[in-house]
Amino acid sequence: MSDAAGAPLYVGKARDLRKRVASYFQKTGHAARITLMIAQVARVETTVVRSEGEALLLENNLIKALEPRYNIVFRDDKSYPYVCLSGDRFPQLRFHRGALDARNRYFGPFPSAGAVREGMALLQKVFQLRTCENSVFANRSRPCMLYQIGRCTAPCVGLVSEDDYRRDVEAATLFLQGNASEVVDGLKTEMDAAAAALEFERAARLRDKIARLHELQARQFVDNLGAGDVDVVAAVFEQNLHAVNVVMIRGGRHVGDRTFFPRRADAEGVAAVLDAFLAQHYVERPVPPVLVAPGAGDAAALAAVLSEQSGHRVEIVAQPGGARRVWVTMATRNAALAIGQRLAQKATQEERLTALQDALGLAPSAQRIECFDVSHTMGEAAVASCVIFDRLAMQSSEYRRFNVTPATGGDDYAALREALGRRCARIVAGEYPVPDLLVIDGGKGQVVVAADVLAEQGLHQVALIGIAKGPERKPGLEDIVFPGRDDVLNLPPDHPGLHLLQQIRDEAHRFAIQGHRARRGKARTTSSLEEIDGIGAKRRRALLEHFGGLRAMQSASVDDLTRVPGISRSLAERIYATLH
Repeated sequence: MSDAAGAPLYVGKARDLRKRVASYFQKTGHAARITLMIAQVARVETTVVRSEGEALLLENNLIKALEPRYNIVFRDDKSYPYVCLSGDRFPQLRFHRGALDARNRYFGPFPSAGAVREGMALLQKVFQLRTCENSVFANRSRPCMLYQIGRCTAPCVGLVSEDDYRRDVEAATLFLQGNASEVVDGLKTEMDAAAAALEFERAARLRDKIARLHELQARQFVDNLGAGDVDVVAAVFEQNLHAVNVVMIRGGRHVGDRTFFPRRADAEGVAAVLDAFLAQHYVERPVPPVLVAPGAGDAAALAAVLSEQSGHRVEIVAQPGGARRVWVTMATRNAALAIGQRLAQKATQEERLTALQDALGLAPSAQRIECFDVSHTMGEAAVASCVIFDRLAMQSSEYRRFNVTPATGGDDYAALREALGRRCARIVAGEYPVPDLLVIDGGKGQVVVAADVLAEQGLHQVALIGIAKGPERKPGLEDIVFPGRDDVLNLPPDHPGLHLLQQIRDEAHRFAIQGHRARRGKARTTSSLEEIDGIGAKRRRALLEHFGGLRAMQSASVDDLTRVPGISRSLAERIYATLH
């Protein structure tokens, strides 16, 4: 259904489309939201498909692509983390997000990246699998520090046989699949055999492995009746807010939960919200064999679609009993708690924003705040960040970074002028809304630059401040700087408005540093030695092994360079000239 301008209003499916469409226009007593939608409908387009499953897929794709005004929409978040064992000869243990490669083995997904990283650290202690990238692994000539501290068996230099390493990989795989008892039993058998053979040091290492496995189980997972892989989904409506909580069971253990909040679901029932979530969240992504979703309406059609896409049978349990009912209770409680936390956070942000409006003399309607910061290392790889606070929350999807190239390295003013100029030009062009307040992480100099850019772009109505750390550079002692004024404003350390400014400023700083490090790292992945004719991988490795690094090589003379095997005097002179 579209309005007179062609904008999509609603996408729906039905076995009997005639009956479904007629229900909107021939019946009365609709909810206010549906009545408002019907009044705007100017065109209805239909598409006939071969099956209900195909209709479900098409509906899901159209909702994600068009985001119609009257459909329930969940944010399409595909960033669940996995534990990955690569398909290499000596598999690498790593953290993974994104598309799955059939050559590797994946375990998950998990709802919490922090829990995955913590669990991987303990897995590394127990099974001592390598975590280095293949480029590093292939070029090692001696063990790295992880071998020295007992976190790796150094397969890169052949200190562990391929068979022994494969046994460690198989044990880690069993543990990640939920067969921890089998792994522990095997280690206990090995420990007893080592002790009987008077190999007490080896027995002690195996004992420590068993203890760390128990620690991993206690920290990372909660045993849950050996239920395999299950997702438990519960929807809750409280205090005019919908929430959907997903509890994940992997390998028979509870690995965490995540709560989702839909958009445009104000007057919808819990069942409609649950059905929308199941379709939008699981279609075209990995799905466990069992979904427990009490009250799901399109269970049969959705199960058929998910089974086909995943290559294994997917069962959707709409009426759970026994232990599964306990999981549903837990998911329902989690969703209710998330609603309470969200409302409390919203109230806090409203209080902070009101306090900031009063302190700066802003209009009560002011709510969109943009903050800029610049990050670089002695002028190298400068990056400016722009973060946005709007609708009482940080809007991470609207963040932007600017790779800036000031004429003089380290010129923060020029870098800020370039980034602000590019941003303001796009605001004037109508690509982004005009902010109510522009915040600069910096002092009077940065504020003067920002004021000049706003004046050049004709954005005179935008309020502007700078937030600078005080002489002691401690939180709570910031100076708030205004354009054209010599005095500064110092808010009390417990002022809610200052807390909001600190939150926005810190987020801009984090986002700028993240971008700067990525840009700097990319620039440093190439060695200056690669630019020299006659220096291949073998000679480059010989040089680095001889001098221990590029810095020592730069301080070496031509004669020092010729002492490296394979380096002639003419080549040494070229190397010296390039490095200097």
